[in-house]
Amino acid sequence: MQAFCTETGRSQRETSYYPELVRLEKVSDRTSNFNTSGKSDGGIVLMKRMNNGEQPKISGQPLAEFVEKSPPAKGNLVQTTVTSTQGLKSASSGLDRVREAAKRDKELRFTNLLHHINIERLHDAYLALNHKAAVGVDGVTWQEYGEELSKRLSILHDQIHSGRYRAEASKRIWIPKSDGRQRPIGIAALEDKIVQQALAEILQVIYEEDFLGFSYGSRQNRSQHNALDAIFVAITQRKVSWVLDADILGFYDNIEHGWLMKFVEHRVADKRVLRLIRKILKAGVSEDGQWSKTVVGTPQGAVISPLLANIYLHYALDLWVNWWRDHQARGEVYIVRYSDDFVVGFQHQSDAIRFHAELRTRMGKFGLGLHDDKTRLIEFGRFAAENRKSRGEKKPETFDFLGFTHICSTCRMKGKFKLIRKTISKRLRDKIKEVCQILQRHRHKPVVEQGKWLRSVVQGYFNYHAVPGNRKAMDTFRTQIGHGWLRALRRRSQKGRSLTWERMQRQMMKWIPTARVLHPYPNQRLCV
Repeated sequence: MQAFCTETGRSQRETSYYPELVRLEKVSDRTSNFNTSGKSDGGIVLMKRMNNGEQPKISGQPLAEFVEKSPPAKGNLVQTTVTSTQGLKSASSGLDRVREAAKRDKELRFTNLLHHINIERLHDAYLALNHKAAVGVDGVTWQEYGEELSKRLSILHDQIHSGRYRAEASKRIWIPKSDGRQRPIGIAALEDKIVQQALAEILQVIYEEDFLGFSYGSRQNRSQHNALDAIFVAITQRKVSWVLDADILGFYDNIEHGWLMKFVEHRVADKRVLRLIRKILKAGVSEDGQWSKTVVGTPQGAVISPLLANIYLHYALDLWVNWWRDHQARGEVYIVRYSDDFVVGFQHQSDAIRFHAELRTRMGKFGLGLHDDKTRLIEFGRFAAENRKSRGEKKPETFDFLGFTHICSTCRMKGKFKLIRKTISKRLRDKIKEVCQILQRHRHKPVVEQGKWLRSVVQGYFNYHAVPGNRKAMDTFRTQIGHGWLRALRRRSQKGRSLTWERMQRQMMKWIPTARVLHPYPNQRLCV
């Protein structure tokens, strides 16, 4: 019981709410990290270790180090406490001490954190916000708030530390999803965004030392392509024959506040900070001028929501998966999670079936459920096509993850297994349609202005989707954008038909970048 409860005054009644989590973190502290020096898990792929305690190696390097390593945390090694006042020292050095303490003692609960939210940090949080973001219920833009920035931040700082700060309701808007449904987005007031940004910066320092290596969403020095690299290495070079593509149904809308606060209290004991988090969670939402209370969930789109979501899934999912693959799995198990989407690779079908069933039960304990349409267990990997052919079955199914469809294929020359990643077809069509509609609305603007805008749009699209094997989709995107631009320019006047496709191609060569691979294969990039 001491793994989560380090203070002698903490009651037995409080710890009884989550005895299973206490047991799991004890196991995690002993087994989750690849190295034994007490450092946080720095690998991308989480796997079931071999019986002899050694990791599989690629080019002489352990798999965890081969794929990606988190940069070592920096801090002041001389500092031995985090509860002293900050004084005149800089805010960054204060967080360095917090980071070092969190890294040194995985059971430490921080009792004095609010003083890190000073005017300097609030000012940095204001500068870190998106200048062009939509306004909340207060109607204040980033530029308007900055007109009297010093005075406003001073008042805000005083309200936070005196306990008079009250979070305003988030303005709810709806955006369409790829499956036809609508996603609720919460837009906080500008001052609330500043407070959330400052608070998230402090909490991130603590929990970055606790999060496991297979978690990627909204973490420093980690991106979607790191997660994609991990999936690529696991499927192509490790023992993966079955894949569970999982998605949590309405995750942000179903986060239980009670469980979330219990999880945060495992590391944070500052009652003022806990009270501040509760105010943010219970601020409510405003839709068409009507305020409604929020009992569960955190607004998707809020600055602090990704961090709170990671904390929730760290205790509800990650620690359990880390324990399960060490104590229940017969073969190797790999997992990569980005926010509420995660993919699990299995060596044996029996492990995959049992994990899938137990995962539903585990999620149900914390008010979560799996999306039936988006959660699938499929046979996938190097031997999937051969095994299915011997049984008279069709080609292996595909799965989508982080914007790419993953496909089992073979090299034309050598006939070896090859993992193809292509842009999801529906998303490609939707993006082309969106860009062409904007071109039609702005067709009378100067060609130079349109060309500059298209260059940034196409280049931004390539920056994410330019992976090996996806050249055809990128060429299709560029060509269709060119045709959409041609249709828009032809409608500028009755003489538009004189603009031929040959002339349009010259304009495209001038303004629209050509497709080329920007993200090489993981084994090529990481062996350099």
